[in-house]
Amino acid sequence: MPARRLPSWAWVTGLTAGAVAAVVALAVQADHGPKPTVVSARPSARASASPGPHPAPTPTAVKVPDGSGTGRRIVYSLGSKRVWLIDASDAQRRTFTVWPGTVGPEPGTYTVSTRRETTTGFDGVPVEHIVYFTARSGLSIAFSNALDGSSPPAPTPGARTGGIRMGKPDGQALWAFATTGTTVTVVA
Repeated sequence: MPARRLPSWAWVTGLTAGAVAAVVALAVQADHGPKPTVVSARPSARASASPGPHPAPTPTAVKVPDGSGTGRRIVYSLGSKRVWLIDASDAQRRTFTVWPGTVGPEPGTYTVSTRRETTTGFDGVPVEHIVYFTARSGLSIAFSNALDGSSPPAPTPGARTGGIRMGKPDGQALWAFATTGTTVTVVA
């Protein structure tokens, strides 16, 4: 008696059932394994050691300069080339280093007057998160970050720029913090 061949639909059905069983077994096994954790997208209160496209966080905060006021404010130290974001309870929320422009503000107290999502800086670099707080010698002084996260190029000799640049994550944090009317304290 000749051997009987199984119809092709029987082979396909058998293989499909086997594949489904294997996938179910792997899914059950994966369900019992380690689970990924959710990482918060909120800015960290840790300080960044240096500006750049990917600032490196440091484990300790840098002390806010004495005489920088009280309450919710942005503190900018000309000498340290550093910014602090301070909340209403005088707690430091974030600090980071910056690249100042060639024309800087005088020490004093200012308020955020205008904000702008994007523009092109005086150095020709596309910037975002522009937070204006004063003017000097006919030049607007503002915080911003390069759209691509890069550090500013070396200024052309004789160029006048009022942008205070920072890394992209720091620019995003400052933008979220610096609403119109926020106090900006500039110290030497």
